[in-house]
Amino acid sequence: MTRLTGRALRVTILIGECDLWHHRPVYTEIVHRAHAAGLAGASVFRGIEGFGASSLIHTQRLLSLSEDLPVAIVIVDDEDRVRAFLPQLDELVTEGLVMLDDCEVIRYVGRERTK
Repeated sequence: MTRLTGRALRVTILIGECDLWHHRPVYTEIVHRAHAAGLAGASVFRGIEGFGASSLIHTQRLLSLSEDLPVAIVIVDDEDRVRAFLPQLDELVTEGLVMLDDCEVIRYVGRERTK
């Protein structure tokens, strides 16, 4: 189990829900690669409305249903591990935004695995 407390680095990736990598959602590929890289964790959040560099507004409102809502992937781990993962994001994120923030982990606790 990864232990993480104190200073850490958060990477937030903002992309479109319909962005694909080899016929698979980019957000899914990022989560699976982060897991394979042994990072502390990754979470995907689906937005209800937003716009990016294209200036097109995507929304889930009934009158303008969008098939490409914004998606945020958040990964937190120690700085060295996150920075080592960045080349994978360079490969996967062809449209979107990748941000890095210093943060402090107060509590990181998982479930005990049962055999």
